[in-house]
Amino acid sequence: MSKLRIYGNPLSRTDRVLWLTSELGLDFELVPISGAKGETRTPEFLAINPNGHIPVIQDDDLTLYESMAINLYLARKHGGPLMPANLVEEAKALQWTFWVVTEVEGSIVRAARNIGAMPGDPVNMELVKAEFEKIQAPLKVLDDQLGKAPYLLGDRFTVADLNVAAVLSWGPVIGLDLTPQPNVAAWIKRCMARPAVQKKVIPGR
Repeated sequence: MSKLRIYGNPLSRTDRVLWLTSELGLDFELVPISGAKGETRTPEFLAINPNGHIPVIQDDDLTLYESMAINLYLARKHGGPLMPANLVEEAKALQWTFWVVTEVEGSIVRAARNIGAMPGDPVNMELVKAEFEKIQAPLKVLDDQLGKAPYLLGDRFTVADLNVAAVLSWGPVIGLDLTPQPNVAAWIKRCMARPAVQKKVIPGR
């Protein structure tokens, strides 16, 4: 069996895959790829992912892109407490994964790209404010759910929590105030305090 290979870098959606591998204790090879340096547009990389995005994994004969699909695949393959325990839980994990991509991630990304965090980035705080306002209704939905149980599928942390938290954890970093959603704020702290987050190992670093 060949070693799992991950193409990407931690300052991208690859980070959520690295979080999952840390949770699962997987051995892997990280192939550093930077979109900012044009490395996702080379013929060699486009042969792996014709969309020209990271992350991508190669696992035996499987090449798979889209970070959320990668996480759901790895969780199912390796099992353990992160994996939904039955069909209903699996449906809910898919629901929350699609939810965060559809309802929240676009606004978080647009806001992050307009706060001037990186040299050359635009600064448009009116746009940032508008994007934060746009996700208040979805965050209320999440807050209500987390008022019923400590995690999205109940009493334990699963891949559903990891996928949603991987997106939302950037919110406070870029200035999103979660005071109106106390359950979400407490849940993100629980997720980000997990040992796997603290010990994410990136080969070669």
